[in-house]
Amino acid sequence: MSTTTDSANGGGVQIQQSRILPDFLQSVNLKYVKLGYHYLMTHLLTLLLVPLMAVIIIQASQMNPDDIHQLWLHLKYNLVSVVICSAFLVFGSTVYIMTRPRSVYLVDYSCYRPPSHLQVKYQQFMEHSRLTGDFDESSLEFQRRILERSGLGEETYVPEAMHYLPPRPSMAAAREEAEQVMFGALDNLFANTNVKPKDIGVLVVNCSLFNPTPSLSAMIVNKYKLRGNIRSFNLGGMGCSAGVIAVDLAKDMLQVHRNTYAVVVSTENITQNWYFGNKKSMLIPNCLFRVGGAAVLLSNKPKDKRRAKYRIVHVVRTHKGANDNAFRCVYQEQDDVGKTGVSLSKDLMAIAGLALKTNITTLGPLVLPISEQLLFFTTLVAKRLFNARVKPYIPDFKLAFDHFCIHAGGRAVIDELEKNLQLLPVHVEASRMALHRFGNTSSSSIWYELAYTEAKGRMRKGNRVWQIAFGSGFKCNSAVWEALRNVKPSPNSPWEDCIHKYPVQTVM
Repeated sequence: MSTTTDSANGGGVQIQQSRILPDFLQSVNLKYVKLGYHYLMTHLLTLLLVPLMAVIIIQASQMNPDDIHQLWLHLKYNLVSVVICSAFLVFGSTVYIMTRPRSVYLVDYSCYRPPSHLQVKYQQFMEHSRLTGDFDESSLEFQRRILERSGLGEETYVPEAMHYLPPRPSMAAAREEAEQVMFGALDNLFANTNVKPKDIGVLVVNCSLFNPTPSLSAMIVNKYKLRGNIRSFNLGGMGCSAGVIAVDLAKDMLQVHRNTYAVVVSTENITQNWYFGNKKSMLIPNCLFRVGGAAVLLSNKPKDKRRAKYRIVHVVRTHKGANDNAFRCVYQEQDDVGKTGVSLSKDLMAIAGLALKTNITTLGPLVLPISEQLLFFTTLVAKRLFNARVKPYIPDFKLAFDHFCIHAGGRAVIDELEKNLQLLPVHVEASRMALHRFGNTSSSSIWYELAYTEAKGRMRKGNRVWQIAFGSGFKCNSAVWEALRNVKPSPNSPWEDCIHKYPVQTVM
């Protein structure tokens, strides 16, 4: 039996299971490779027009005055040629402009750093759990073992309501947590970017387990007095991968609405979702989920390219919800005594592996160099069509990406992805350190990891970043970003006061 860590509602979980994450690169489903190439071919017109325009420009630059005069005389007495050429140019330019996706820039983002009085140490956590009187000795020992192997440090944060004895998980306390996290991140974002709230045209908020009425997005509209025609969305119940989903939705909205800003707020609310029972699989989120959130400012304004940090390149989303086992593998329900928690299926690791395999196989054709794709397809065709006994070629994703932001759901998942993708320790350092310093902050964890990379001074112009997260449903989602400049950390970065202490050695 091996101890593995995966995501409850997309977050980190630690359960006893005989299966580790499947080696998803060793078994490739051809239909997902074809899907990746389908995405690639949607931009075929652009790929064909660019060389054509280049050839025309080169030919035009080699013309002398006599050539230009002869061309003028030819066109002067050949109206049909002029009309045909003009129609072709107008039609081609129109189709190109209409089909070309509008660039979407990440101007800046901000991760919330809770006040120090909300920090919780191991011993404090265990003593508090014991004093509540809700957990038997077996449950307390189970939580202790999870904490020891979790990869969390001694400075993570839990909500104010959980510091009381007995805890006070009221609706008012949950609203207070949501306001502190969302408004804290947004205040810093607006201050760093000098963008006025009235300039925001699109707002997307994602939080899985806390969905009050009015919604969290309405709370933000009310707080900052956003304009009346804002396109606001509130995503609930979508797990830790919802941050990428929210970015994808904002990106699509920016393709439709010109010259505007979009704000994405990703968070999770712990106050009302603490489990006070003794079912082992429902206790895990108590130990791993911690307070956190992020606010991201996106823009489709060409002028913002000069000051933006990144440009979004690809978003690939995978959903396995059509499968009943995948749908129920992370399931919020009541236990035998009526206490609500998130139940984890024994098939969770296998389902997570299948979702990851599908997502990565689809993403590969979009990002891998041609050399890697040729090697990959040669072995794939030989194995599938000719039944050749060849070992599958594992593409080197390090050639496609410079930085990796793997959702910090748990230590063992990071370990497995490091092994399966053949990454180096430096590639998963940001994920390990974000888990150690802030715990599992759900959908916002990938932003804490990106902030870590910036704080270390590693983000250079042209670098590509891969954010990958997974969550209930079951979903696995990827976002690819390109750095537009040498990126420095923004003021009030979550790592501002502690980056000099990292990396630290975590428990293995």
